Parts: sequence; structure tokens; C-alpha cells
Amino acid sequence: MSAQYDISIDAALIPETKSIQINQQIVFENNSNTAWNEVYLNDWANSFSNKTTPLAKRFAENYNSSFHFEKKEDRGRTDLHSITDTTNNSVVWNRNEAADIIKITPKNPVMPGETYTINLMYSVKLPSTKFTRFGVTANNDYKLKYWYISPAVFDEDWQVYSNKNTDDLFLTPSSFSINFKIPQEYTLTSDFNVVSETISEKQKSILLQGKQRNQATIYIEKQNSFETIETDKLTLVTNLKDEKISPQITALSIDRIVHFLDNKLGEYPFKKMVISEVEYRNSPVYGLNQLPDFISPFPAGFEYDMEQLKSITRKYIESSISLNPRKDSWLIGALQIHLMMKYVDTYYPKMKILGSLSNFWVIRWAHAADLEFNDQYPLLYQNVARNNLQQALTTSRDSLLKFNKNIANDYYGGYGLRYLSDYLGKETVSESIKEFYSENKLKPIKPVVFEETLQKNTNLPINWFFTDYIDSRTTIDFRIKKVEKLKDSLKVTVKNTRKNSMPVSLYGINKDSVVFKNWLLPIDSTATVTVPKKDVRKLVLNYEKTIPEYNQRNNYKAVKGLFNRPFQFRLFQDVGDSRYNQVFFMPEFQYNLYDGFVVGPKVYNKTALAKGFHYKLTPQIGLKSNTIIGSGSLVYTQNLDKESLYSMRYGFSGSYFSYDRDLFYRRYTPFMTFAFRNSDLRDNEKQFINLRSVNVIRDENPNDPDQEPNYSVFNLQYVYSNPNLINYFKGVVDYEISSKFSKISTTFEYRKLFLNNRQLNVRFFAGAFLFNDTRENEDFFSFALDRPTDYLFDYNYYGRSEQSGLFSQQLIVAEGGFKSQLKPKFANSWMTTLNASTNIWKWIYAYGDAGLIHNTDRGTQAVFDTGIRLSLVADYFELYFPLYSNLGWEPGLENYDQRIRFIVTLDLRTLLGLFTRKWY
Repeated sequence: MSAQYDISIDAALIPETKSIQINQQIVFENNSNTAWNEVYLNDWANSFSNKTTPLAKRFAENYNSSFHFEKKEDRGRTDLHSITDTTNNSVVWNRNEAADIIKITPKNPVMPGETYTINLMYSVKLPSTKFTRFGVTANNDYKLKYWYISPAVFDEDWQVYSNKNTDDLFLTPSSFSINFKIPQEYTLTSDFNVVSETISEKQKSILLQGKQRNQATIYIEKQNSFETIETDKLTLVTNLKDEKISPQITALSIDRIVHFLDNKLGEYPFKKMVISEVEYRNSPVYGLNQLPDFISPFPAGFEYDMEQLKSITRKYIESSISLNPRKDSWLIGALQIHLMMKYVDTYYPKMKILGSLSNFWVIRWAHAADLEFNDQYPLLYQNVARNNLQQALTTSRDSLLKFNKNIANDYYGGYGLRYLSDYLGKETVSESIKEFYSENKLKPIKPVVFEETLQKNTNLPINWFFTDYIDSRTTIDFRIKKVEKLKDSLKVTVKNTRKNSMPVSLYGINKDSVVFKNWLLPIDSTATVTVPKKDVRKLVLNYEKTIPEYNQRNNYKAVKGLFNRPFQFRLFQDVGDSRYNQVFFMPEFQYNLYDGFVVGPKVYNKTALAKGFHYKLTPQIGLKSNTIIGSGSLVYTQNLDKESLYSMRYGFSGSYFSYDRDLFYRRYTPFMTFAFRNSDLRDNEKQFINLRSVNVIRDENPNDPDQEPNYSVFNLQYVYSNPNLINYFKGVVDYEISSKFSKISTTFEYRKLFLNNRQLNVRFFAGAFLFNDTRENEDFFSFALDRPTDYLFDYNYYGRSEQSGLFSQQLIVAEGGFKSQLKPKFANSWMTTLNASTNIWKWIYAYGDAGLIHNTDRGTQAVFDTGIRLSLVADYFELYFPLYSNLGWEPGLENYDQRIRFIVTLDLRTLLGLFTRKWY
């Protein structure tokens, strides 16, 4: 890193306008070998200025709509009045399109060894804390993080990038002098040194200084919420509190954490550290500790200990080790989680992941009750790996999925250091971390220095850890391929099923006792070793689970006995236990008008984490139909580590339910799905090719003797999907063929959220029969204007055969997508429709539909309808009130209440998507 900075700031807080007036001087020192023709500044306060900045786009990508709909005055901005040089002449500057980066063009290039000084006058309108928790609160308190203009870092090139709410502004250790004027009734908290404080004319003037600092976070409050805790290592200032524990326990907890870090890392380079609640809330300890206090399963003091441990450890490392936080954040996160795990091992060795819930009689039988607190780290990483959403630890922080940024990558990195410790020896890694910290404190460095430190302290190869573990998204999986029994030994062949090279531990097990443990050096394909045979009943790879393997179920090989893994039957879904073939039982409930409430057991093998092969069998009874019904499926999902085709799914499903009163259907469907995406996992663009054969056998309806009860339809479908908060698009091309008909259709959906908060929703449908040999008056397979017959049994109709009454008013927007019930209802030749809506006020929309319907016997007819839509939860809970259509003014027609349509989604898995889309 080839620059250092002196930053001087005169700042005055103006509570009336929620702004700060700033005069600032920045002195650049060019220590590189390159002349600077331009200089860059980070103006992250201005990233809140409009709805098109990278920060605003990031909020939209995370389905956070609050920023888009907020008033302009609550978003914040920077008003830059002037930039001058040391001779008080204006310098040439401009903002880039991102709005939060400033480019300065010096009059003369800044040569190596020279300094360059600029003076800035500007004001910062502070944003509301509702966006990032930093800014101005509703009570006019101020939490300031990226409140000033900071110099960009030059490291071979300018390391300049926009604010994307990833908490990663890059500044090498610099000198700060800040003179902050605030109203007298306020207090100021900072981890800088307070040089002086004067009061005059109801105003405080506080002079702060900090040497070798990489951030300047300040808290200004009317009522000081911070308390000071003295230790013999440093002074901790914090407003992170737990009312359930005494001040004495709080002080003991802080003292223990600080001494632990001093022992594991080395001396903290500063006298004071500020830990705030807002910083913790932005990066909490995820897990059961976030449950409400009245059901907290952890002992008093443990949650506070973990909260402070995570916050202090992060600040300890970030303030001392100068890494590029956007490009190299993996090392900071890995060290943080590794130290947290060692702390729990030291002071809470028996703490369970479920806390006291592990002893509850309903839960203690579950494998989840056996898991240690530190087992949560590989478990949460596997949550994304099993869904093929893992990302390399070296991925830029702004390119990570929210779940990976906040949770999975740090956990995977920290657990990786435990993997490395078991392989090299715990003391080797511990001493290397301490040496790395002590020798590189307050120095601009890169992660390769950590690798060099480790390699210096061992003779074992470790390059695999940085190439195949850190710098790759390829998962880890080993299996025992073959075992040959010799006289007094066993010849074991171990296979690495992935395209990487990593070491693995091999154990000999006798019941629950470890007979031996051997580490195999990095394997890239197969390796064969000979081990003693005496007393060994089973060979197991990674028995103590120090390696975060993708699949641990193939790690077992019985030397004596019939099964590698015996069967285990459990009530309710559990965390997977790789020692057993697990079968789960769980009650399941459904509802439809004809079967009534449907209850019965679900027998399945799916654990809390996704698996490659799933089976499910749900024999049930309909309490109204008084009949045994149900469904079942076999599904295999193959995840691929490729940029385009990332997943293939094959399966077979069947179901048996009522489709009308005392009438049942059987549906059998073999299917295949090919899923495509690009390499950027944050990009929501996906494509799918679905192939299936739907085979339906229906009971004959005595009231419809001409029906065709049995039929088979081959369905080929292409889906393009790119859902986002601002721009949503989905396109489907669907082809069906059976013995009686062939049809093709296409559907396009588009939603646009404009800058003026107006939302436009447009849906287009067009479908045509290629041939149609069904009877002239039969519309069972025809295109439907407002309520598809659903002959493929895809839709979740609660009363699919109803022609009147409440259940006939259920709306599923498919095919024609109309809301009014018009005639003709069906098209046996072709149909095209356009559905549109726009918001009138918040969740109240006006909608309109128009279309053309062609039937062979009636020709082409035009249809339309209009009305009001109440979108309480878009696509999940909506009401439609028709107003005007081909029928005329519908509120004036009889039985208007029966013309109102509704969308209600009761499927918990579908509703869960409302929340998970913010994380993945």
C-alpha cells in the first residue's frame, strides 16, 4: 500500500437540519513508484442521495423497499461546496455515475515521494438510521460511520469502490485530528483520544486525535448510553447491555474476553475500544440466542458473553490488521470465528447448540440436541452448499449473497482453520496466528503474508488450504472406496470425489472408541494406506467432523457387521446424523373442499439440510371424504459446479385425491428439470427446462358421461426468470401434446417500480392449439379466460370443480388471467390477453384486462374487465373487486359479493420464500 494520509476535520453538528457542516484537509503522501495524474475520494455519505446509486440498487436487490419509498429528506446526501489546493485555488473534480466517488485532477501530477494537500468545504445531510442503523435516529441521536469524505487507497492502482452496505470502506492506518462542535446537551463517544473539551455559548467543542486509525466512528447522544469498563489491557466503552446480569459479571466477562484475545493474538495497539449496540446488530451472533428473552435457552450471561466476544474480536482484528476489507475480508472473518470457537471450547466446553432446550423431553431424543455450540458453523455453511449457493472465500465482499456475507463465508473460513489445526497440530496454527498478528500489526498487508507465516512453521504441505479451500467454491467430499482384509492389517483405498486436493483423517473405530487416527496427505483422486486390523470394527473418514464435508454419509465402512450405517427411525425432522440411515415420521395437514381436512403421517428422509436423494410418502385420510388418499415422490438432485448448467433434477411423483364430491383422481408424473444461471450468484437471472409426462386417471363422473377420465400429456416448458424489486421479469414457453390435442402458449410478466414510486404490472398471454380433436362442446383442455380447469393438477385449488360459491371465487392468475367471470370462458382454438395494473395508493391498485378469444364455432370475440386490486401481500394475499367489463357496471349487478375474487396462499413453503429471498 503506497500512501498514507493526514486527515484534519472541523465539523459542526446542526440538529435542526440533521446535518454536519465540515471543513476538511487531506494530506496525501505518494510512497509509490507511480506518478498520480488523478486522486480519488470516497464520499459514502452521498451514496444515500438518490434511488439509482449502487447502495440504492443493493437495497433493491435484497428486497428492501424502505429506501426506495422513503422521503428524499430522510435519505441523506453530501453537498460539496468547494475543493481547493494549498494555494486556495479550485481544483478540477467530478463525481462518477455512482455518486459516492470523487475524482480529482491535480494541476500537476503528484510524483513519487511528494505530498498533495486538498481542502474541502461541504455539508452532510444525515440519513435515517432505518437503512443501515447508522445516521440520525427518530430521537435526534447521531450514529456516524461513513460521515466524512475519506481518501481512497493507492495499491498499484486506486482501490476505489462504492458503498454497497457491506461495511468495508478501505483506509490504511492514518492520522486523524477532528474538532467536533456539538450542542451542549449532547455527549460524544469515540475510540479516539479526547485532547480537549471546551464549552461556550451552549456549544461543546471536542478535539479528537487518533494515530494509525482506519475508521472514525462517532456517537453523539442527548443521553449518554455508553458505560466504561476498565481492564488492565484496555478501556472498553460500550452500550451493549444485558439487564439480566450484574455490572460485576459484565466487567468479569469483558476482562476475560480481552485477556483471551491478548493471549491468543497479542497486545491491542490502542488504549480504548468502543463497542456499540448498532455495530453488534449489524453483525449479530446468529442462532437461538436471538430468540425473545422469555424463551432464551442459554444460561444468564452466556448471550452477553457471545455478543461482546464477537464484537470485540472483530474490532480487535479490523483495527489492527490493515487488509482490503472488500477483497480480503475472508481472513478477518476466519480469524474472528476461529477465536470464537476456541473461546467456547475453553470456557463453555459443554454448551449445546440448543442450550437448555437439549434437555427438554420433546427435543432431547433428536440428534440436534447432541450438537455442540460450535457445530453451528459447519451446519450453517452446509445450508448454502447443499443448495449449490456457496461462494469462494476470496469472492469480493460486494459480490457475496447476503447469507454468505453475513454468515456462511466467515463460518466456513473459521472452521477451515480448525480443519487446518487438526491437520498441522493445534499449537502450530495458534502460534502462527499470534506471530502473524504481532508482526503485522498496523501494517498494510495481504493474506499471502498469513500463508507465508503458516508455511514457515510446518513441514507439511499447506498450499491446498489457500488454493482449494479458500480460493475455490468446490465442496469437500471423501469416501472409502475399497477395503482389503490382510492378515493383521487392512488395505484402505480412499477416494476424493471432488476436483481438488485436500487431506483427510482416517479412523479405526470399535463401537464408540477410537482405535487409531491417521491423517492422509492431500488427495486429488485416490490414495491407499495400510492400517492395523486389531480391534477395528468400522473404518470412518473425518470421524470427529473437523472437516466441513458436503456428504459425510459415505464416510463409513464396516469391517465387521452387516451395515455400514444402521437404520434409525425418528419422529419429526431432525438435523442429519451421518452415522445412520435416517427415516423420519411427521404428521401433515392439508385442506380441500372435497376431502375436508386431510391428516396423516409423512414418511421421508429429508433432514434440515437438503440432500441429493429425497423420498416422501404421505398416506392420509380425508376427514370429509373418509377415504385413504395421499401422495409420494422420489427425487434426485444433481448439483453441478459449473457457471451455466448448475443443477439437474430427476424424479417421479404420484398423488391420489378428490377432484369433486366422491370423485377421485390418480396422477403419476416422471419429470426432469435442467437449471441454468450465470457465475454471479447475486444475479437473480435463471433459466429452466422442464420435461414431464403427466398421467391422470379419474373416476368417471355420472353427471358427465361424455368426459374422458383418463389421459396422458407430455409437457415441455422453458422458463426465464429474473425477479427483482425494481424490475421483475418472467417468461414461459409451454408446449403440450397428447393423443387428443397439441397446444403451445407463452406468458410474459413484467413489473416496474418507477422512481416516483409508481408501480406498473403487465402480463401477456398467448396460446394456440396446433390440433384439437376433443369434442366440440368440451372445454376441459381449452384455454381458460379466468379459471383454468387445471387438467394437469398443478394449481392449489381448494375447490377445483366448483362453479359457484366462495371456492369458485379463488383466483389463480394463469392462462387468460381475467378477474371477471365472462363468456366465453374458454377458447378451443386460440387466445391472447393482456393484464395490467398500477398502484393508486400504496397497496391499492387499479387493474384492467383485455383480450381476444377464438372458438371454432363462434369466431373471434373481444373481452375486457377493470377493477380495484388490494395487494396486501403481492401474489400471496390479494382481493380483486370488478368494476366495469363486458357485463357492464358490475357493482350494480346482482350477487356482486360472488364476483369478488381472492388469492390466498396457505402453503408454508411458499410463504417462506418471502423471507429467504432476502438472504439468497
